[in-house]
Amino acid sequence: MPSKKDIKAPWPRTPSRVDPNNPPWPAYRGYHEYSFAHATMGVRLPTILGKAIDDASRTLNEQYAEDKIVDLVECLERMDALMADLSGNAKLRPIIDDGEGDVALWNKEIAKYFQGKDFMNAPWLFAEAYKYRRLHECFSVSKYWKDYDVFYRQKCDTFSRSTDAVFELSMRFAEPFKLSENLSYKEKAESERLMFLELTQVCLWGNSTDLSLLINMTEEQIKSLQSTGGDHLAATEKNILGNHLNQLWETVKVLREKTGGRIDFVLDNAGFELYCDFVYADFLIQTGLAKQIRFHGKRYPWFVSDVTRKDWDWLLNTMVYGHLFPKASEVERESLRRLGARWKQYEKDGRWQYEQHPFWCTGYTFWDLHSEAPDLFLHLSRSDLVYFKGDLNHRKLTYDCAAPASIPFDISIGPMASAAGAPKICSLRTIKSDVVVGLGDNGDAIAERLDKEEPGWKISGKYAVVLLSEGRPGEKVRFA
Repeated sequence: MPSKKDIKAPWPRTPSRVDPNNPPWPAYRGYHEYSFAHATMGVRLPTILGKAIDDASRTLNEQYAEDKIVDLVECLERMDALMADLSGNAKLRPIIDDGEGDVALWNKEIAKYFQGKDFMNAPWLFAEAYKYRRLHECFSVSKYWKDYDVFYRQKCDTFSRSTDAVFELSMRFAEPFKLSENLSYKEKAESERLMFLELTQVCLWGNSTDLSLLINMTEEQIKSLQSTGGDHLAATEKNILGNHLNQLWETVKVLREKTGGRIDFVLDNAGFELYCDFVYADFLIQTGLAKQIRFHGKRYPWFVSDVTRKDWDWLLNTMVYGHLFPKASEVERESLRRLGARWKQYEKDGRWQYEQHPFWCTGYTFWDLHSEAPDLFLHLSRSDLVYFKGDLNHRKLTYDCAAPASIPFDISIGPMASAAGAPKICSLRTIKSDVVVGLGDNGDAIAERLDKEEPGWKISGKYAVVLLSEGRPGEKVRFA
């Protein structure tokens, strides 16, 4: 077996030799003691599953109908069996046919690449995704609990604890965005640019609820944007190690002139992060930078906090009708209601659309999106820009392997950049796992310095990347 202590490959695999068990650079696996994979597979996943069992047990204790109780007891028994498999490092078995649209994709991948593999020696990304698919199976084969979400309470609770940050945004953005008539054309363009950069950072850091990033756009500040705005941005950008923010603005600002103006978000976390995504998407619609926004979520509970349709509906309806923040003032609650009502209207008139393709909940990385989900690739190719939010999406884009930090982002995402028709892609990611790419020519030196000075910098969430791939938009999509 390869070393458990460290891996550093001097060159990547040739494309024809790349497959899910053999990424372009060495995969992170659960038995690699130096990697976050080891802590995740050995400690984090059993803990998460334990909490999920506690949640289902709590729900069981609230039931009164015998048939529902018996059905949920059987779900809990399946969860206990999964815990035994995870703790005992069992071999990965095929997924039971539970009627989901992804069963064939899962079982094909297991049969072709992971026969005889177990939780610790399969690549971490696949083994982790497999655990969440097995958790879904615990409920999807039941009679009454097919759509039960063991993480739902947790997701709602986390949003309810974000009071200050929620109202800081709602009080600022309940009023539609507009620029003062007193500004010159140049000043208007600059204030819009700075607001875009700020809101991109709010969207980026949304899962750490760090909203010290926002400029309070008073009339006086707009007047002096050139000086104070630049200083403020420089201060907030220092932890963005791979930073394509300016190229991103150059890409987005020309969308107004295009007839389509479609932007896609491949979503990450529910709750406060989704709320930040909505604030950002609202700005893009109001300014005309986008005419239509498509949001891609998950079909069922995934990696604890990923957005499902239920989470999407809950957030919008809680904003408009909920009593989640009893200590808030009436003015604050009204600002939240106004935001929620505007966003629900976007959904009604088709400017915002929620979608959930089965491919997002498979073990495949996005290198295989072109071959395994050609309909989805074709759909994304028609977008002017696709944002991939968060750490998991970034891991799937880059094959979650030990690539050098200096490797350019477009090289690291393979066919998602190089295939004919590949859309422009932006990854907004706070760094919370081992893979780091796109840090520029000095990337390896930066990574080595941080390894020495700040051990654990790759999992702290302190650092981030905003990386852009130009893709090959406009070319005819071809499938072999």
